[in-house]
Amino acid sequence: MKANSMTRKITLAAVFSATLFLATSAFASDSKAHDEHAEEKVMHVAKVPFGDPIAGAAKVATCAACHGSDGNSANPEWPNIAGQHPEYTYEQLKMIKDGSRSAPLMAGQLNNKNDKDLKDIAAYFAEKESKSGEANADTYTLGQTIYRGGNTETGVPACAACHGPSGKGNPMSLYPDIAGQQAGYVLKSLNDYASGKRNANAQQKIMKEVAALMSDAEKEAVASYIRGL
Repeated sequence: MKANSMTRKITLAAVFSATLFLATSAFASDSKAHDEHAEEKVMHVAKVPFGDPIAGAAKVATCAACHGSDGNSANPEWPNIAGQHPEYTYEQLKMIKDGSRSAPLMAGQLNNKNDKDLKDIAAYFAEKESKSGEANADTYTLGQTIYRGGNTETGVPACAACHGPSGKGNPMSLYPDIAGQQAGYVLKSLNDYASGKRNANAQQKIMKEVAALMSDAEKEAVASYIRGL
């Protein structure tokens, strides 16, 4: 128990450190401000395709009923999954299937899907273009402040520390792309993290610690700000 507690503290400390770094750094107005040739400066490693999007097209009929045929949901309470990192979508589908993540509306829908099916579905939606919305002007400043710099007085780390300034996340660490995500879904997710309802893997345990520190006003403002990214 003490070891787990220490691990959580070390993990959060890492997030807080990243937050302080981001809070004191100048944020670019958009991702184009980064070095256009940055990707050329890293080692070129052939990436093995994650699932087959063509095969996935024949397996997403039930998904489209809620998430849209292109992965952009028309219901603010249901998540957009278009353009999401396939590794993250696959991980979530696995947890929903095995019951470690509660998703009543999806209960039973994955029972006949094998591991390849889940990867193909994830790959299919990863190739779709995500659509953002507009942030609430009344809460924009607070949302931007928390997203980019957190709240040093209450210990809330910046969302950008894990999800990046533009919300694109980190597929290797299973931090999702949240740019343009439905505000209603983000708010529900933050509340589920804070209550411990979503606490199945390492990333969700970190989010539980973070969300529990946020006020209701901060959650709502961040959810709206993310919708506009």
